[in-house]
Amino acid sequence: MLQDNHPLALQFILKIDAAICLLMGMLLMLAPGLIAGMTAISEPFLFWAGVILLPVAGFMASVSLAKHVPVWATLVVVGGNLLWVIASFLLPALGAVTPNGLGWSFLSTQAAVVAVFAWFEWASFPRTTALNQ
Repeated sequence: MLQDNHPLALQFILKIDAAICLLMGMLLMLAPGLIAGMTAISEPFLFWAGVILLPVAGFMASVSLAKHVPVWATLVVVGGNLLWVIASFLLPALGAVTPNGLGWSFLSTQAAVVAVFAWFEWASFPRTTALNQ
């Protein structure tokens, strides 16, 4: 296993994040009615969240293939993940979505997974390289 703060660890984490992002995006786009029926989150909201995830997954995948992940790209991924986590709780709080109990569980679980990825990506970011770029 690669140690934290190793550039290959960051690339590996980005690849996994991209794959999960792609799978979640496809699930939300292909089955928004099923998920909406279980979570009480609106079908269009789920569908468009899935659409948003596809280019995000593509960006993360392309960045993960770089020999050296650019500082700016790492910051964009970590920042985007943190914004996703915040939006997962802020949108229901503002009434933009009104999930039921299972919907809250769905939102909380996916937000927790995204937060963990943001933390791993930040922790694996090679700080010494960042200072030289």
